[in-house]
Amino acid sequence: MPDVVGSVSSPPLITHVIYSLATGGLENGVVNLVNAGGPEFRHAIVCLSSAGSMRDRLKAGVEVISLGKRRGHDLGAVRRLVGVLRRMRPAIVHSRNWAAFDGVPAARLAGVPVVVHGEHGRDVADPHGRNLRRKLARRILSPLVTRFVTVSRDLERWLVEDVRIPARKVLSIHNGVDLARFGERRPRVARETLKLPSDAVVVGTVGRLDPVKDQAGLIRSFATVLAEHPEAYLIIAGDGPCREDLTRLAVDLGVGRRVRLLGDCPDVPLVLSAMDLFVLPSIAEGMSNTVLEAMAAGLPVIATGVGGNPELVEEGTTGRLVPPQQAAALTAAMAAYLDDPNLRTLHGKASRQRATEHFALTRMCDAYTSLYTSLVSSGAAGGR
Repeated sequence: MPDVVGSVSSPPLITHVIYSLATGGLENGVVNLVNAGGPEFRHAIVCLSSAGSMRDRLKAGVEVISLGKRRGHDLGAVRRLVGVLRRMRPAIVHSRNWAAFDGVPAARLAGVPVVVHGEHGRDVADPHGRNLRRKLARRILSPLVTRFVTVSRDLERWLVEDVRIPARKVLSIHNGVDLARFGERRPRVARETLKLPSDAVVVGTVGRLDPVKDQAGLIRSFATVLAEHPEAYLIIAGDGPCREDLTRLAVDLGVGRRVRLLGDCPDVPLVLSAMDLFVLPSIAEGMSNTVLEAMAAGLPVIATGVGGNPELVEEGTTGRLVPPQQAAALTAAMAAYLDDPNLRTLHGKASRQRATEHFALTRMCDAYTSLYTSLVSSGAAGGR
C-alpha cells in the first residue's frame, strides 16, 4: 500500500492516466515530465490499454500499470482504474486527451481530491474538434475537473470558446524540449548510419505515419522539388498505418530511391542530425514535440499553420508557415531553402535560439510543478 498522501515520509503522488506509452508526442511529453521532475512529487503512470516502447525511456522506480482496455466502451477497464486509484491514493490524477477522459470520473469515484485533464491535441478521428458528443461530455463532466491544461493557446481558445469550459479553469503550458539531448549535431555520423551521401541536401520529418500527418502531401511536393534539385533526399522517421501506402506512392511518383522511410527510430537526435531542413505537413496539430526537437537541433522548420505550430515557428525568422494540404505553397517553401544554404543556416540558428529562450524542458517542468503544488496546497477538490 502506497504511503498516505501528504505524509511527511513521502512526497505526494501524481498518477498520469493515458491511453498507452506507444511512440507519440503526448507520450514523449509525459515521459519527459516524469523523468525531469524534481523531488517535490512522485509519479506513476496508468495506461488504459497497454504500455509501449516509450516505457523503456522512463527512469527507474516509476510504476507503470496497464489495464488492457478494449476499444470503444469498456466499463470493466473503468472499474479496474477506480480500483487502481483507490490503491494508489494519489494526490492528483492527471489524464490526457479524449482517449483517457475516462480517468476523470474514475478519479472522482476513487476519491482523488484533485483532477487535472490535459489536452495535447485533437483525436485523429476528430482533427478539428467538432465532435458534438465529445464536446458535450467534456462540458458536462467539467465540474469534476479541477483544472484543464492545454499545450497550446490554440487548444486553450478551443476549450473556452467552442467547448465552453469556464476560462478560469483553463491554462496553457507549452511543451518543452531537452536542449542538451538535441544540441550536439552529428551530421557525418548520422549520414553514415542512415546510408545517405555526405554532400546531399536532406529534407526530413519525424512522426507517426497517419493521414492527419499528411506525409503523402510531403512526398508529392518533394517529387516536384526533386526535378530542380536532383541532389536532394527525403527521410521520414516513424511508423504507422500509412507506411505501405507511402512507400507505394514514392515508387509510383518515381522518387522511391530518394525517399527513405526509416520506420520507428529511437535515436531521434541522430535522425535530425542528418537533415538540412525539417518539414511538418500536418493537417491538424496540438503542440508538436517534433518541431521543438528540430528547433533544438538547429534546423529551419517548415510547418503548416495549424494548431500550436504558429506559436513555435516564427515566420521568416526560424522557418516558414504554409497552409495545410496546399502543395504549391509547400513546394515553394522547400525550394526556397534548397536554393539558399545561407538561409538554412540563418534560420537554423534562430530556431535553436528560440527553443533555448522559450521552450526549454526545465521551463515546462517548473510550470507543472508550480501548478501541482498550488493545487495540492489549496486542497482543491472541486472544479465549479
